[in-house]
Amino acid sequence: MISKLFRGLLVAVLPVFITIGCNNQNNGQMDRDSKGMQRANMNHENMGMSTNGKNNEMEFAKPPSSFNRLANQHIMITATKNVTRINTDDPIELSVKVSQTVWPATHKENQPGGVILVPVENWQIALASVDFIHHPNNGPVLFTKDQKIPDAVIKEINRLQPLGTADGTQIMVMGNLKKSELNKLKNFKLKQISETDPAAFAKEIDRFYSDIAGKTPQGVIIGSLEEKAKLYTLIAANWIAHMEEPLLYVTENDIPQPTKVALQQRKGKANIYLLGPESVISKKVENELKSFGSVVRIAGETPVQQSVSFAAYKDEKTKFGWGLNDPGHGVSFISTKTPELAIAAAPFSHLGKHAPLIWLENGTLTKDVYAFLARLKPTFTDDPTAGPYNHAFLSGTFRSISYQTQGIIDEKLEIVPATGKGH
Repeated sequence: MISKLFRGLLVAVLPVFITIGCNNQNNGQMDRDSKGMQRANMNHENMGMSTNGKNNEMEFAKPPSSFNRLANQHIMITATKNVTRINTDDPIELSVKVSQTVWPATHKENQPGGVILVPVENWQIALASVDFIHHPNNGPVLFTKDQKIPDAVIKEINRLQPLGTADGTQIMVMGNLKKSELNKLKNFKLKQISETDPAAFAKEIDRFYSDIAGKTPQGVIIGSLEEKAKLYTLIAANWIAHMEEPLLYVTENDIPQPTKVALQQRKGKANIYLLGPESVISKKVENELKSFGSVVRIAGETPVQQSVSFAAYKDEKTKFGWGLNDPGHGVSFISTKTPELAIAAAPFSHLGKHAPLIWLENGTLTKDVYAFLARLKPTFTDDPTAGPYNHAFLSGTFRSISYQTQGIIDEKLEIVPATGKGH
């Protein structure tokens, strides 16, 4: 009788012990492999909680508290659910891979109008050329090197079979190329801008765009052409690939004459957006620019802060700027170790997810990027299939941006329940 009573009591109580055991496991009393899985679940739940109020946003803006050291073992993929990685650190190869990602070219509707050939060794010329990605070309930037066209680029042009712009131009050549190289493109209609001075070249791009569009854009981005300013200025790439404002160049303490000539076309009514802190573009230059119109400085003390500031900025009056301060966006991530990839990746802001550039400091997330991603955190009330969704493009190999960093970005972009009760 006692034995039967004991067995009955055991059957009744055992599920409670099992539940308590599971809860204890959830609190970390597990074997090593199970811990890794549970931590992932806990992070997923925390993501939901982090969307309710400022305190939760601040909590979500922190890095993970623990990591699975085996997560990058035997990896067979480069993309995760919220992150598309373009897996190369070579800018020429990246330009081709981005072209193939953005323009499948399987039929007329997704073929480019024109291809833009730019010199990989001259970031100032290449960057100013990005203004033609959207209009008039609807086409990629592909690189030349040492005044030669790489075989991979020739093959990509032949694959794309660009349809031509309004005047039939299929390839725009920026800078000088040898005649023997131009002959490789004899089956296509070419147009060339051969100016090699960066400020004068940017002026020519501005004039060319204005002639095609039939009007001069009132908005202008001003960046420094100096090497020390490279990371501050390159963030303009994604915007000028996306919208009509051109990039014009200054130095820290001077406005080149070609830039003044371009600004004078705005007849004192230019809307000027200055990229970089005073250590990059001086107060003196800022004050001199005011004679051409209104001036707004968008600045961050570091390149990462600069990229976040620009991605978050919006001029409500002129509608200039990304204004990314809420969920449902694309973001393009590049390591500060591989800045030359920024130009090749610029088409990610033109089609698809329309993504601004965010720097990863030496391939890692800093507190400024964590805080930025916390503002983008998407939630759903009843139906996660209704979105909003975030998505990231990550350019570079695991050497420049680790799988761990990719995993953090993927988690930070994930849509979660507004209740905070987990998925």
